[in-house]
Amino acid sequence: GDILDDYLRTDGVWILTRNKQFYKTNNEKECAEKCEAERNFNCRAFLFTRKKLQCLTLAENAKMTVMFNSTDAVLYEKKIYLLQCRRGIGKDYRGMEAKTWRGIPCQKWAEKTPHNPKYTPEKHPNAGLDENYCRNPDGDERGPWCYTTDPATRFDYCNIPECEGQCMQCNGEDYHGEVSRTESGLECQRWDTQEPHMHGFTPKHFPEKDLKMNYCRNPDGELRPWCFTTSPTKRWEYCNIPRCTMHPPVSGLGSQCLSGKGEDYRGRIAVTKSGNACQHWNTQFPHRHGWIPDRYPCKGLEENYCRNPDGEKRPWCYTINSSVRWEYCAIPHCDGTEQGVAGMSNVPMEVPLPEECYRGKGQSYRGTTSTTASGKKCQAWNSMFPHRHEKTPDRFPNADLRDNYCRNPDGDNSPWCFTTDPSVTWEYCSLKRCDDHTQE
Repeated sequence: GDILDDYLRTDGVWILTRNKQFYKTNNEKECAEKCEAERNFNCRAFLFTRKKLQCLTLAENAKMTVMFNSTDAVLYEKKIYLLQCRRGIGKDYRGMEAKTWRGIPCQKWAEKTPHNPKYTPEKHPNAGLDENYCRNPDGDERGPWCYTTDPATRFDYCNIPECEGQCMQCNGEDYHGEVSRTESGLECQRWDTQEPHMHGFTPKHFPEKDLKMNYCRNPDGELRPWCFTTSPTKRWEYCNIPRCTMHPPVSGLGSQCLSGKGEDYRGRIAVTKSGNACQHWNTQFPHRHGWIPDRYPCKGLEENYCRNPDGEKRPWCYTINSSVRWEYCAIPHCDGTEQGVAGMSNVPMEVPLPEECYRGKGQSYRGTTSTTASGKKCQAWNSMFPHRHEKTPDRFPNADLRDNYCRNPDGDNSPWCFTTDPSVTWEYCSLKRCDDHTQE
């Protein structure tokens, strides 16, 4: 194929870079050949100016430095250095992950402490052993790895997701692929626009969620990646992204006790703090629920063991006592102490005024209705149970997300709330629209 097929092209931009070489070439293809043949550094990108026919090979790409407008320039970045995933065993992985799957920072390939490396940039100049990035210079079956900065651990593997067929791990919370159509074929709306659907999931508010372009993402713990659609009649839809065949490594011994909120706890305690036995996750009796193991393959929902799949204060379970839906579990803390449990906050049920109504889409509604159209009680905005979500008061400081009152923080059609029914995530609220002709 064309040599330029291996590059991502961006018109009208320039990037600041320390390591570069100037060449005179007639076109972009010749400049790409200079980049491929560059021996002064690893060429990750090149700039070509059309008027001067000037070619600059660059050691950095736009991910690594500052970019600004330049009308005559074209930036070409090698796609292999932009990939955040690995193909196969990742021998050609050139991403910037620099810690092991346990979170230990990697040692630089050129350094000799704390470990004297067998694989170095001098001995393996084509293996991409830059800085301390995860690499696979020896073709290890288990994928990219690195020497670690922990003197007790010489090397360990990195958690690099596969990109074969644009697959996703778990529920796609870390999916960074480029699928941009929904499962019914609709084109996705860009995350940084409010047309045709107004919403609160902007790159500015969620910088860590990688809401790039109009790519499918899972910023709010849904079952799988989704997007708002460009169809005015369909607000959002799931995307059809297959699960990766390999699961990320699951930590073993370190999660037999409670650290933090216990989201990585994988021990076998199956009794609540008050002594109730836990209900099996794969059963719906005596309590119906949405935490079905097959749907959440990375949450450790085995047997009836206490788990924390939704970011609660600590591990919990549904109980076999029909009058007690769920309770926290007593898990020994990793530092040997027993962590106290704060009781569940009781959300006040206020009787709404009968004349309460909303104007427009209800983004300015500040009433106290806390019941949905079908009569369900609303979940508190600062609670993560029964539904985990990102619509928190600190994320939407201007939306007045108090208690469990109906609100419209994301520009939906009318005020809504998450419900306390585990099988119904959210519903519009039991509110009428004001008879406001001037607003119309």
